[in-house]
Amino acid sequence: MTPNAHFRERLRARAPLLGSFVKTPHPMVVEILGATGLDFLVLDGEHAPFDRAATDLCLLAARAAGIATLVRVPDHSPAIILAALDSGAAGVVVPHVNTADQARALAAAVRYIPGGRGIAGTTRAGGYGAKPLAQHRRDAAAETVLICQIEDREAVENHRAIAAIDGVDALFVGRADLSLSCGRDDFSSPEIDAMAAAVLSAPEAATGLYCAPGEDFAPWAARGASFVIAGADHSFLAAGARSLIAGFTPTRSRDGVTP
Repeated sequence: MTPNAHFRERLRARAPLLGSFVKTPHPMVVEILGATGLDFLVLDGEHAPFDRAATDLCLLAARAAGIATLVRVPDHSPAIILAALDSGAAGVVVPHVNTADQARALAAAVRYIPGGRGIAGTTRAGGYGAKPLAQHRRDAAAETVLICQIEDREAVENHRAIAAIDGVDALFVGRADLSLSCGRDDFSSPEIDAMAAAVLSAPEAATGLYCAPGEDFAPWAARGASFVIAGADHSFLAAGARSLIAGFTPTRSRDGVTP
């Protein structure tokens, strides 16, 4: 079973999964994080400078590292979704999915169905022509996930209808944007907590959310969340540097000068 198929199976079974965002568009970052034991990575094409070439290189590194890697696309464009999946992404995370109709269109964009995702066997996903098209279609069905971000008040109101759309594998609560949609600056306010908890308890699909590094995920798991995206390469770099500085104790040489 491929890493992408294994990830899809575990996501849909609501197994506990831990992933992180990648904000730096360089394959070495994916290679390093891919060797850490994380369950999956998410290339952040919404809030970081990922063009198609950088996305392709990072997904090549993900394949070499053997880690399932999703792409958070910047919008609902079928062309951008197609590019990510052709490059071998395990699926897409799509922001601001507010209605069942939007979710239905996105489900078509990730699948090989009439009027849906365009097919080409010469891509990385298609084995560069080595797979018969029928096999490519079967593999894509077993290896591709659609995760809809619930991050607007309207989306919370419609989250169960979104989750019930055939082809939607999971809901991902974006508490920061959800707080903005409610006119708040604190994404841990009781109101936002209650809205997030309502989405996480949806029985129709797997659910998850972003947690800051060090935030306790257990209360969210108790509310129904099975996967979490925690931190990013940027936060890991900053935390590592701060830890290094905190542990640095300069010593004085015999002449009294700090080296």
